[in-house]
Amino acid sequence: MWVIFFTRQYLVLAHKLQSSFTLESGSIEYRDFPDGEHYYLIKTPVQGRDVVLLGGTGTDSELMELYDLACGLVDQGVHRLKVIIPYFGCSTMERAVRPGEIITAKNRARILSSIPRPGSGLEIDMLELHVDSTTCYFEAGVRTKHISATSIILDMVRSLSADGKFVLCSTDAGRAKQVEKLANMLEVPASFVFKRRLDSGSTEVTAVSAGVDGMHVIIYDDMIRTGGSLVGAAKAYRDAGASRISVVSTHGIFAADAIVRLRSCGLIDKIIVTDSHINAQRLEIADKFVEVFSITPVLAKFMSEQ
Repeated sequence: MWVIFFTRQYLVLAHKLQSSFTLESGSIEYRDFPDGEHYYLIKTPVQGRDVVLLGGTGTDSELMELYDLACGLVDQGVHRLKVIIPYFGCSTMERAVRPGEIITAKNRARILSSIPRPGSGLEIDMLELHVDSTTCYFEAGVRTKHISATSIILDMVRSLSADGKFVLCSTDAGRAKQVEKLANMLEVPASFVFKRRLDSGSTEVTAVSAGVDGMHVIIYDDMIRTGGSLVGAAKAYRDAGASRISVVSTHGIFAADAIVRLRSCGLIDKIIVTDSHINAQRLEIADKFVEVFSITPVLAKFMSEQ
C-alpha cells in the first residue's frame, strides 16, 4: 500500500484523495521558527515503502517545502517516491522570448531534479501543464508524467449547459488547438479571438474567429491569474453577440483582486475551476460566483493505474 505525505497547503486535497483511493496516511511534525526557518520530522516509518508526496510549486516557499520533504523521505529509505504536483508554478515562463530572459520553469525543474534517488527511482507527475514540453526540462533520469484532467474539464463544461447548445471558446489563438479538441469531444462549435500586442505591453482583441451571435459562450482557459485576458475575451464575445458567457479553467490561481475584477466586469455569469491550486480550494465555500470541481477522481484513477 502507498503511503501519502503532503505539503501543508495540500492537506485538504490529500484527505479527499485518501477517501477515494486506499492510501495510508503519513505523519509529519512541522514547526516554523521566528527567523523563517522550518522544522520537519517524518514520524511515519517509510523505509522500503512506496510513497506519494502531494504538493504544489505555486510559490517559492511551497516549492522548497516540497523539495525538503522529498529529500527527507528519500533519506529515510523509501523504496519508491512519486511526487504529484497538481499545479506546477512558473509554467508560463517556459521559454525565453527576449535575450536575457530567465526560463524559471526550467530552473524549477532543475531544483526538483536534484532530489536524491530512492532505490526504485523518482517520478514527478504534473497535472495539466501550461506547456507539455516542460517535462523535458527535468534532468538526471527523473521520470515524469503529464496527468490529463480532460475528463473533469468536460464534466465542468457540461454542467454549465443543460441542453448542450453552446460554443466553446478560447481567450486567444494560442489555446485554440486545445479548445478545438475539447469542442470536438463535446460535439459543439469552437471559436477563439485574435489579439494584437500594443506598444504598452497590453493587448487588444481584433476579431472573433467564429459566429457566436445569440449563443451561450463557454470560455475555456487552462489558468486564471489576474483575469485581464479573460475579461478582454469576454468583452469581445459579448460585442460579437453572445447571449451568455461562462468560464471554465483548470487552475484557478486568482492572483491579487482577480475575483473582484471578474465579477465586477458584468460579463461573466459563472466560473468553474478545479481545486488544483490552493487559492481555488479556499474559494470552495467562500464564494458562490466560483464553483470548484475536485481533481480527486483524476488523481485516484491515475494512482490506480500505477
